[in-house]
Amino acid sequence: MKQITIISGKGGTGKTMLTASFAVLAEKCVIADCDVDAANLHLLLKPVIKKKYEFKAGYKAKIDKTKCTECFKCVKLCRFNAISKDYMVDEVYCEGCGLCAQICPAEAVVMEENKAGEWFISDTKYGSFIHAKLGIAQDNSGKLVTKVRQVAHEIALQNKSEIIIIDGPPGIGCPVMASLTGVDFAVAVTEPTVSGIHDLKRVIDVTSHFKIRTGIVINKSDINSQKTEEIEGFVKKTDAIMLGRVSFSPTVNDAIVKGIPPVLYCDKKITGEIKYIWKEVMKGIMTKGGRKYE
Repeated sequence: MKQITIISGKGGTGKTMLTASFAVLAEKCVIADCDVDAANLHLLLKPVIKKKYEFKAGYKAKIDKTKCTECFKCVKLCRFNAISKDYMVDEVYCEGCGLCAQICPAEAVVMEENKAGEWFISDTKYGSFIHAKLGIAQDNSGKLVTKVRQVAHEIALQNKSEIIIIDGPPGIGCPVMASLTGVDFAVAVTEPTVSGIHDLKRVIDVTSHFKIRTGIVINKSDINSQKTEEIEGFVKKTDAIMLGRVSFSPTVNDAIVKGIPPVLYCDKKITGEIKYIWKEVMKGIMTKGGRKYE
């Protein structure tokens, strides 16, 4: 079983459209959407939800009004201003530190496990799909990513799937690291802009740190040929490999609006470029030798 994570240094580079297209092209795959803060892969894969589970992480304070003596200690000492003067806890402001429960003389404050989101097991035309939704103003996204990947791995074993395709979060933060740890190959999607190059360098630093083989895709490559060549020149100086380019085309946006993976909708040029990149990804996973991190 091989695991591939598609990442990008910033949002909006085309990471998810490429992931959806890979899911179409792969055989016997399991798909995991680990961009739990802003999940949108489901818009292209049209999943049918089979099971739904709560994701609990951290704790929130709750005041039992029948025990509360209104001593004002919790209101005064809460550094997050999460407790109002009428002794109500604002769940958005509460950080779950537990100080109020420790100082309450009447033991009226209890710390309850917090529902931070939901995760789902779904079916699609292209394979089993594990995805999640982190709640508003919730943290522990890295923990939820780990849960999604764990379940995806279990289902892949059950289904005897050969590939797990992971749509990773943008950036280089905790959820990105949770989506990369232990994978066989990373696909970093960038675009030919100043910020695209800057963010790509940060992404390669992360994958290099985790010793993960990395391939680069330049999306909208023809909007700035000079920057595209600059990216390719930079990649040659690293241990990453160039996988290919995807040209700019309005049909990609049309596909996304219609909720169809671009490889099934776009013109021959775009679909051909995506199919070529997928073949290069397979080569990158299977090839041994010649890379620093083998």
